[in-house]
Amino acid sequence: MERKIRVAVIYKKNYIFFNENHFDKTTSYFFKDALRRNKSLEVSYFPCENEFDVSKLKGKCDVILFANNRFDATPEIIHGIKQSNITVISRQGDPHYAKKFNQIELHEKFKIDAYWSFQPKEYFYKFYPKHFRYKEIIWGLEPSKYQNLKPYNQRIKNRILNSGNVGRNNVKSKIGHFFSKKFNPSLYYYKLRSICNNLSYVDYASMIDNQYTNQDYPEYLSRYCTAIAAGTFSPVGKYFEIPAAGCMTFMEVTPNNHAKYLGFKDNETAIFIDEKNYKNKFEEYLNDSDNKRWSEIAKAGREYTLNELNNDKAVESLIQLMKEFIK
Repeated sequence: MERKIRVAVIYKKNYIFFNENHFDKTTSYFFKDALRRNKSLEVSYFPCENEFDVSKLKGKCDVILFANNRFDATPEIIHGIKQSNITVISRQGDPHYAKKFNQIELHEKFKIDAYWSFQPKEYFYKFYPKHFRYKEIIWGLEPSKYQNLKPYNQRIKNRILNSGNVGRNNVKSKIGHFFSKKFNPSLYYYKLRSICNNLSYVDYASMIDNQYTNQDYPEYLSRYCTAIAAGTFSPVGKYFEIPAAGCMTFMEVTPNNHAKYLGFKDNETAIFIDEKNYKNKFEEYLNDSDNKRWSEIAKAGREYTLNELNNDKAVESLIQLMKEFIK
């Protein structure tokens, strides 16, 4: 019988995404639940203040795992890590923040061997050196959270749901955005999502006190037959959260965001949109919303997402990455 891989998850005690009261439990579900479910892993957790001593792990650990390569997630001082022969692997958050959060410095400081996340490799390497090891792993979806939702034929069909961060779309903001993405970052990273809010038939779900109108996100999504998943430079979690909730997903897929790698198929598991065709695609649906074609796409998208893009599949992919380094 193959020996289990011994994994040490090292993180700051106050890491917000491991806080059980935080509205977004995506990271916690993966690191605290999905990892422990896998029979090939023996996972230990080491919450700490701002320091950790790797000598505690000697002879007891094969892989050190970070929840993010940022100092809000990892302790700033890890004694002995550069001298250790333990493999160090980190999830990567938003590649475009590499400079802002000194993540290249952290790479050298902690001798990180590899990174992983669901952003396309093309986007990762826009901000990181080409010799850094990176693996695309689509993670974050817990199928158990997407059960017992409202059936498609009982949902709102004459509106389209839009949710998440959006940029200010007034003239002043657009001018500022033209000169600097820092002026209006949400418009820069979520341009199509932002401009969709100008349409009279789009309902926008903003967040109030870190919650979606007093309901969890899957339940909120299941109010609607259709919803928008859009990211200018990379897919985001909504690309699998929305179809998992049984919505027919209008999905921004372009050469710029490399979202095709997620494996969805246009007109089969989602409807692909871009900045040129989105209105036509929306209106095609709204003018014939009773067509069973839409519910069939929603069903196929849900099945594909729950079966192929779930956390258990992500853990298996992460294990394969670990095995590349464990001798």
